Amino acid sequence: MTVFLALVSMLLYIYVIAVIEASLRTGRVNAALPLFAALALLGRESIVPRKCDRIFFETAPILLLLSALLAAAVLPLAPGLMITDLATGALFINAALAYVLVALLMAGWGPDGAYALIGGWRFLGQLLAYSMLIVMPITAVAMRASSLLTTDIVTSQAELWNIVYQPLGFVLFFIAAMALAFLPPFDLPTAQGELAGGVEAEYSGVRLAVFRFGRLALITALAAATTVLYLGGWYGPWLPAWAWSTLKLLGVASAMLVAGHYLPRIREAQLLAWAWKFGIPLALLNIFLVGVLVLVLS
Repeated sequence: MTVFLALVSMLLYIYVIAVIEASLRTGRVNAALPLFAALALLGRESIVPRKCDRIFFETAPILLLLSALLAAAVLPLAPGLMITDLATGALFINAALAYVLVALLMAGWGPDGAYALIGGWRFLGQLLAYSMLIVMPITAVAMRASSLLTTDIVTSQAELWNIVYQPLGFVLFFIAAMALAFLPPFDLPTAQGELAGGVEAEYSGVRLAVFRFGRLALITALAAATTVLYLGGWYGPWLPAWAWSTLKLLGVASAMLVAGHYLPRIREAQLLAWAWKFGIPLALLNIFLVGVLVLVLS
């Protein structure tokens, strides 16, 4: 029953985030827009490129969705409300999200199209740089909690949330989450103005619907991870635990979507240079500072 409730909760979060994204894109709030868009895609013909790698082409959207759902599976929404509580849950998040890279490379290579291929290789360079900004802040969070259990990470923030304890780690993780979800200004793999959709360019119909649903699930999983790792999870006054998780998760997802909506796309060279020259050294500094704080305050 708990697993079922967690799954239903995640689906509801994905739907609300889809409404927020559609509202930003169209400039008007309509809760039915995602449903109409999904029905329109499902009703269209799903075209297969003539010389595609059929296995890669068919598997990529499904793998993107599965990687997001696997990452979300170890994130608690309330005490006891999660799909599974792995002993290495914090590292499992990073391991599951690594398959996003595989999915987008497959989506780029599979259709045998120039725009899709460029988008896939762009994401390879992007994630090689920014994946370190996912795992290194997670390492600092686990150091404070002295555990890789995501529930232990939440309970370690009962008195002080990690956004206060390690604000640098939060900023780096949030930026990396936007890059992993290829939201603007990190939308180099899709780049509507340059690549006409990039890794999405050759998908249509049901396959495109699964791909876009997978991206929404990825945004939801990353917002939930930010909530669990840095915002105290379900902790908060007056409201029930699940309500606090919901407010924080939707707040983070909204911030990711709104920030991307108003920021211009950055050139690939600048995007990678910022990660390698500034992001990774700052992530190492964050680990050092957290280590000092743990030693001093323990």
